[in-house]
Parts: sequence; structure tokens; C-alpha cells
Amino acid sequence: MFVCFLFFGFVFGFSETTDSRHFGQGQLGGFPKWRMAGIKRGDHAKFWPQKENRFLSIFTVVTFPNGGCAGASGDNGTCMAARECSARGGQANGQCAGGYGLCCVFMTSCGSTTSENGTYFVNSGYPSSFDGTGSCELTVAKAHPDVCQIRLDFTRFTIAGPEQINHVCNQDQFIVSGGNPIPAICGVNQGSHMYIDAGIGTTNPVKLTFVTSGTPFERMWKVKVTQIPCSTIYKVNNRSRAFTISGNSNGPVNAMVGSGVGPNSCANDWLLVPCASNVGRVQPAQALCTDRICGGTFSAELSMQASSVMSTVKPFRLWFHTDNVEAPLDIGNRGFCLNYIQQPCTNNVM
Repeated sequence: MFVCFLFFGFVFGFSETTDSRHFGQGQLGGFPKWRMAGIKRGDHAKFWPQKENRFLSIFTVVTFPNGGCAGASGDNGTCMAARECSARGGQANGQCAGGYGLCCVFMTSCGSTTSENGTYFVNSGYPSSFDGTGSCELTVAKAHPDVCQIRLDFTRFTIAGPEQINHVCNQDQFIVSGGNPIPAICGVNQGSHMYIDAGIGTTNPVKLTFVTSGTPFERMWKVKVTQIPCSTIYKVNNRSRAFTISGNSNGPVNAMVGSGVGPNSCANDWLLVPCASNVGRVQPAQALCTDRICGGTFSAELSMQASSVMSTVKPFRLWFHTDNVEAPLDIGNRGFCLNYIQQPCTNNVM
């Protein structure tokens, strides 16, 4: 929180005295004392009153929190005093707090370390594109031990995509290390976001790395890094509701499967896992493949019991489909958050 003092001062009032010793030339606070003139010892002194300064200070205290603000460029920043913004390595980007503060935007590039919440990680030369090769890394240290998660918003994200045969990111990659394991991504991801588990307490920093290689390409990235305290309401919930795609998620919703017609089919929103089956369940030889899964329970069967699901169809792909209609049937759906493991062919997991 920044505190600003506005100071006003003025002189007022006077006092009278009959003590001649108080008269004479002099200055008090820039104003002359008034003098007696033409009196002798024993005469009745007639005089003008001597004015003495009485100084009254009036302080107007302006306080404003170091909260979020919208900069003149449209970027989000932190409202603070100009001196504090400069000392912390930010850039003034418009006013805030009724003009008493500046919206301080933090923007950094390759080889930097930051603990400022809301930092933008940009490519070298931004806002111009980057067509070189190499590695560009940002180290993110916690602003406070209470931070549990880091959210990455991909305001700009255009790097080379995966190769066309096996769809592997073998040219350009965006890599997150230091938090929970996250697969490398590539291609165009502008408008998407990602959550990173930063652990509890003082932990190792999280590193964000763009690796660029291959043919010249007009790459550009601008990633907003937001640190989320453990106690906030906008922290991503735990896995107890990690699969809520359709139905009224304010209460328990069973798994729905298939693309047929009926209350337990997935006609609007679904996750598609080719020929999915629950681990541990042997499918009949002539069984039809279950593809779409929806509802509020993750299972390849109509069930209220969640299960691990497997697929042997290659290449391994997941499709997610949604429409733009929620009410009145779909309420409180959060989407899905799943882990996956690739099993070797010799591992008989069925």
C-alpha cells in the first residue's frame, strides 16, 4: 500500500502584548514584528499589536492498495507510486488510484528472473516477431510462500507446430520445468491458458523455456504469469471435480457414453477416447467401441464410479467437443483435468 501526504500551510491570528521588550526589529517566519514609535519611559504606551506566527499544518492522507490496474496499452499491471515502479523494474503505463498512482506493468524477456505477479514474458524484440533459433528462458520465483499455483495466459503464442506424421513437437517447444510435469507444447496457442502446481511453501522456482529451431519462422509470444495464493477463491480446485462436462454438476452426475440418442448419450459436449474401456474390464469380442464420454463421472461405462480408461488405438489422440448451449440442462460444468500414462506394449494392463 502506498501512502501520499499532501501538505498545506498558512499563517493566521495575532496576539497582543504590552511588554516593550517584545518590540523591535526582527523577523519571525518571514513576517516582521510590529514596532512602537514615539514613546518615552513612563508614558502610557499606545502601540499596534505585535502579531506572532501560529502555524497550522493540514495533512491530506491519500492511500491506495497495490492492487491490479489496467494500463493505457491494455496490459494489466499493479498500481503503485512512480518511484516504487522504477525501483522494481516496471514500466509506467497510465494512471490509477484517481491519478495518485501509476499503473506499473512488468515485462521481461530471455534470461530474466522475476517474482512480480502479473509479469509478461515476451520474445526478444517484442512486439516485433522473432525468427532466430536458440533457447529463451524465464525463471519465476514465488512472490510469497503462500503461492500454490501459477497461471500462464498465452496472450500471444505462435511458434512452429508439430511435424505432420507423428505430430511431435520436434522443432519449436514451450517447456515448463520445476512444477508438476507438463508435456511440451508447440504451434499456435494464443488465447489459451495453463495452470502449474507450484507446491506449498518455499519451493524451487518454475522455469518457462521457449526452444526454437529449424527453418526461419515469424515466432511471437507474450505470456502473462499470474501467481495464485493457496487461500484464494480463484485457485483451481482439487481433483474431486476433475471431470464435469455435462449435466447439473451441483450434484452427482453419472458417466454418459456413446453417440446414440437418449438421456445417457453424449450429443452436445463430450471427450472422445477412441475405443475406450475401463482398466480391468475385459471387453467381449464383438463389443462396439465406446468413444464419447461425458457427464460428471469419468468412466467408459454408465456408472457413478470413476475409473481409469485405456485405449489402444494409435496414434493416441483425444478430441474435446463443446457447443455454446448450457442452460437449462448443463449447470456448473468445469471441464476436465486428466493425467495420462503411456504403457509399453509388454505391460499387460487390461
